[in-house]
Amino acid sequence: MYDSGSGYGRPPPEAPMNHGEYGGQPQQQQQQQQQSSQMYQQQMHQQQPPMGQGQGQALEPPDANAGGGGGAADGAMDLSQFDKDVIFRGLKRLYRKKILPLELSSKYGHFHSPPMGPSDFEAKPMVLLLGQYSVGKTSFIRYLLGRDFPGQRIGPEPTTDRFTAIMLSESDKIVPGAALCSQSDRPFRGLSPFGNNFLSRLEGVEMDSPILRNVTMVDTPGILSGQKQSIGRNYDYDAVMKWFAERSDLIVIMFDAHKLDISDELKRVIEIMKPHADKVRVVLNKADGVSTQHLMRVYGALMWNLGKVMMTPEVCRVYMGSFWASPLQNAEQASLLEREKMDLFRDIAELPQNAVMRRINELVKRARAVKVHAYIIHYLRKQLPYTWGKREKQRRLIDRLEREFVMCARRYELPRGDFPPIEPFRQALLEIKDLSEFPKLDKKMVKEMDKVFSVDIPELLEKARSH
Repeated sequence: MYDSGSGYGRPPPEAPMNHGEYGGQPQQQQQQQQQSSQMYQQQMHQQQPPMGQGQGQALEPPDANAGGGGGAADGAMDLSQFDKDVIFRGLKRLYRKKILPLELSSKYGHFHSPPMGPSDFEAKPMVLLLGQYSVGKTSFIRYLLGRDFPGQRIGPEPTTDRFTAIMLSESDKIVPGAALCSQSDRPFRGLSPFGNNFLSRLEGVEMDSPILRNVTMVDTPGILSGQKQSIGRNYDYDAVMKWFAERSDLIVIMFDAHKLDISDELKRVIEIMKPHADKVRVVLNKADGVSTQHLMRVYGALMWNLGKVMMTPEVCRVYMGSFWASPLQNAEQASLLEREKMDLFRDIAELPQNAVMRRINELVKRARAVKVHAYIIHYLRKQLPYTWGKREKQRRLIDRLEREFVMCARRYELPRGDFPPIEPFRQALLEIKDLSEFPKLDKKMVKEMDKVFSVDIPELLEKARSH
């Protein structure tokens, strides 16, 4: 989420005071690894008061001055009196009965993301890590876990060549991608349509760690430059990233303080994250490797680059830190980086509290997107002639798709901001031979789905309150 108090023009954070020598003894490394896990547990203890069986947790937004920040679904609503299981069951029922039928009839999955499954509603919050190669994504996950995890590879060269979902289990093991997608209790079944080429680059890691009791971590392949980004990746990388972004509760984009350049490939991935900007956080890693004066310049340069890419008036929350086992290299920054680390841990620790509201928020966002999509298909279909010239007319509609979007929004009084990006939609349309083969839009289905916002969800919350 955007930090309401930080804009692109805001000066860098306060320069830290010198707190003396920072010990660099080798025997401190394991102690520091254990401290990261202990600090996270401390944050979880502070954020999660005792709860009754099946009860949700208070969804109170963090103090704006605390630097944590919440998601778009956060608000003053207190869900501690609601039965979380009742809400999840109700959301699944609403989706299956009122949203999914319209998705299927309008082929929403062909243009956007495949249908949601039951595990998408009940899954633990997911944290997605992305960035260019060798920025420290895998080391960051290892730091949070407090120990090595099966299959990890860390080095200065591109090492992570697959998507790795790290989940809770009593014993350590690696689950192949095909097996992971076949597990009904995991939220990854929707990845199967991406094919065997992708599944061979997907794996699950099961292990025991305090942080995994509340969230699932997802490590991603490093984003490469030029043709290297696509060579050897015989699957739709952008579509996979979009799938994970839609289902993640927190998206962490990592940068190396020593190399801030944002490649065209990284820009494209950030573009994919734009619809989920409320979930994006930025981590400036290896910040202890530069002087305090240089760090301020690096911070300012990163804010400037993000401003050009994100194209928003306010920047997402940027954390500075050094997330690995070794002691800090620069003693001057110890206090600042420690506070930044605690803010980040607090942000992650709050994810389970916000799970219910995020699921409601994501369902509402999806329902709005499905409604707009159905009307777009309905509008384009009505422009086709009944007999001759269908193919030529469809080609002209696709060529001037931006104009057709404007006309569709005006005719059906749809919010222009709910319309999908034009180019991906155009590419999906080119794969459709005949739009007239789509079934006619059932306005009753649209009205029933509209009731989800105004009637069904308020009734669901009232029902959950009484349990």
